[in-house]
Amino acid sequence: MGVSIGFISATTEELDRAEKDPGWAEGYVFDLYASDDFPMPDRPYGGPGKAFAGLQFLFDETDVELDFLMDGFTILEDGTLFGWSAEYIESAARHLRATPWERLAAHYAPERMTTEEVYPNMWRFDPEGQLGWLEHSYEELVAFFAEAAERGYGAFMSFSF
Repeated sequence: MGVSIGFISATTEELDRAEKDPGWAEGYVFDLYASDDFPMPDRPYGGPGKAFAGLQFLFDETDVELDFLMDGFTILEDGTLFGWSAEYIESAARHLRATPWERLAAHYAPERMTTEEVYPNMWRFDPEGQLGWLEHSYEELVAFFAEAAERGYGAFMSFSF
């Protein structure tokens, strides 16, 4: 299965309740993903999935100020669920839309990523294929943030391992 990050949009009210009642939030987010109605057209969701660390490497090499593991607020103390406010989602969406993939791709360094053991450490096996995978994950992430921001949503970020 592996380590993965996913986002699903959340209202300000849901995030407020989650902060006050983490147990409720854990069940609620699980139910959103397990719902027979998932994916719901009115509730954006998206990756980066397992590509989070590769994208983080590229963000860190540029001026993209998004940190998957440091941004947002902790909901579950075990580090598996976080909340991101609507204001932060809107700001991040603006920043991501202003960052073309080519700017990130210019910093792709499979040898260094392998040496630094950037998860999932597949860079040495198929460097060019992994660059395409990161690009697809980035496009999905940008689309999620843009759609959530347009609708005034915040987000729940799940970190599974």
